[in-house]
Amino acid sequence: VQLQAFGGGLVQAGDSLRLSCAASGRTFIFVTMGWFRQSPGKEREFVAGVAWSGGRPYYADFVKGRFTISRENGKNTAYLQMNGLKPEDTAVYYCAADESARRSYSSYDYDYWGQGTQVTVSS
Repeated sequence: VQLQAFGGGLVQAGDSLRLSCAASGRTFIFVTMGWFRQSPGKEREFVAGVAWSGGRPYYADFVKGRFTISRENGKNTAYLQMNGLKPEDTAVYYCAADESARRSYSSYDYDYWGQGTQVTVSS
């Protein structure tokens, strides 16, 4: 199983970016897809999650109304649409997959991880 995140970049405050996470291998074992982020000196934090089969997404409070997680099963790809970016959103963003449907906010509950993509938001 492999996850590959891409789509990061350098943008200005208020801009938008869409991150993608391409999954390959035994993707049928994925139940939940999630996005996390990590800034230097900080712990990895949950951003958004969604069931691979669909259903209501769930978000960290600090991104509600700005970020949208989605998935496209036919392409084995999950997305994170980020609007209204702020300098504090600067981080390496990781996609992750969980084999369960627990809708976890904890990185410890996710079994598979992509390599991360850097998002830098300038003020």
